Amino acid sequence: MSTTHLTLQRLEVPGGHIAYVQQGAGTPPVLLLHAGYVDHRMYTREIEHLAQRTTVVAPDARTHGWSSTAMAPFRHCDDVAALVRHLDLGPAVLIGTSMGAGAAVDTALEHPDTVRALVISGAGTNEPTFTSPEALDLLRQAEEAIGRQDVAAWLQATLDWAAGPDRDLSQVDPGVRDLLSDLHQDFVGTHIRPGVTPPEHVSGSWERLAEITVPVLGIVGDLDFPDHHEMTERAVASVQDGRGVVRIPQAGHYPNLERPLAWERAVDDFLDDVLPA
Repeated sequence: MSTTHLTLQRLEVPGGHIAYVQQGAGTPPVLLLHAGYVDHRMYTREIEHLAQRTTVVAPDARTHGWSSTAMAPFRHCDDVAALVRHLDLGPAVLIGTSMGAGAAVDTALEHPDTVRALVISGAGTNEPTFTSPEALDLLRQAEEAIGRQDVAAWLQATLDWAAGPDRDLSQVDPGVRDLLSDLHQDFVGTHIRPGVTPPEHVSGSWERLAEITVPVLGIVGDLDFPDHHEMTERAVASVQDGRGVVRIPQAGHYPNLERPLAWERAVDDFLDDVLPA
């Protein structure tokens, strides 16, 4: 695997370690939490952009990127909270996509002292609820591919999430498509082995969302699956200080990759609104 030009740092956590990159200076820190099956490199542009205003940290979730492969039970939210406390810069703004959004919400529920605000994209919590035929069909394809140990078919199914239900993958920008393909293949080649343990998530998370008091912004790609729209909207509506959901045109499940300027504008406006000047 090749990494960004930034130096990887390492934090030991119970049962493993977390790799992360850090850039910029200032408080509160911003943590960028990536989606499943990729790593911090999905945020290469965003690290540079947000580092102009504060400290930006982009970790690799356990069993992703340069972090250790989990061989025993763990929770992403505990790792995120450990990293925030290690930085010792105060509570952080957590910005997460898909799995990373769920990890951000779990962290706000279980470790509220570490969270200053949330931006969640394409998810609500890490207890997803899928009902649309298109999403259920892709999930079925992925599960069947795993059962057959057909890595190529599994990679295709996971890549199709990027396009959404109304586009073919060929309609996604080739640079975005190639980046996601490379990251997915790195994930499989580095971390998939016998005995890998999936993360545990906070149970009853949907019912607990009213416990979250910090500002929360949602972002969705307009071309993403309706389930992702619904879950993001439901989460933002259920917290105490939801700031609405921004829909980014001409983008699927990864709006920061497909429409980076629109994503940056939405995040910058939110940070300008909720953080002291």
